[in-house]
Amino acid sequence: MTDERQNVLIAGANGTTGRIIVELLKDSNFYRPIAMVRKREQKDYFQKANISVVLADLEKDLSQAIKNIHKVIFAAGSKGKNVLGVDQDGAKRLVDAAKKAGIKKFVMLSTMGADNPSASEVMKDYLKAKQNADEYLKASALDYTIVRPGSLTDEKGTGKIKLKEKLENHGSITRADVAKTLIEVLKDDVMRNQVFEILEGQTPIEKAITHK
Repeated sequence: MTDERQNVLIAGANGTTGRIIVELLKDSNFYRPIAMVRKREQKDYFQKANISVVLADLEKDLSQAIKNIHKVIFAAGSKGKNVLGVDQDGAKRLVDAAKKAGIKKFVMLSTMGADNPSASEVMKDYLKAKQNADEYLKASALDYTIVRPGSLTDEKGTGKIKLKEKLENHGSITRADVAKTLIEVLKDDVMRNQVFEILEGQTPIEKAITHK
């Protein structure tokens, strides 16, 4: 029997949200996770779990990382240490590589506030980097979905969210629910070329993404 699952590259696989995405995809009948990590020592964690790993750096050439990949989830972040190199230019570099490789869909983990970076003096540089990455993806001609969650928490996921193109208030959402949303929008015809915000809410994720 041929395995027809699509290969999904997860940039930032070793991050907290990235690991949840990989774990969820591991049990999928539709997708096979390919964990992208920057350091050799990070490979062990995934290899022990029988997950394919590719070693690549967002600040360097990514053409090898994107080989035999069908779709991409960008969940990488520098935690404020290198917002230009990773959050902005790293994302752009991966968009370019994905475009060259004919990737079917690029799902970007962004953040609430990326539409208006100047609203927060403290977060301005980070939000501007995310905004630039988002706009670059939108202009790339790739099929994309850009997901902008509120503050991320490590609590247990509920499987329910509040979703709108622009939510009236800020708030929080669990990483688990963000990860599940990113996976749900991998489908070709779901939220295609859309940007939206999410917070914890009352609507099941599968329903929220089909009734924007």
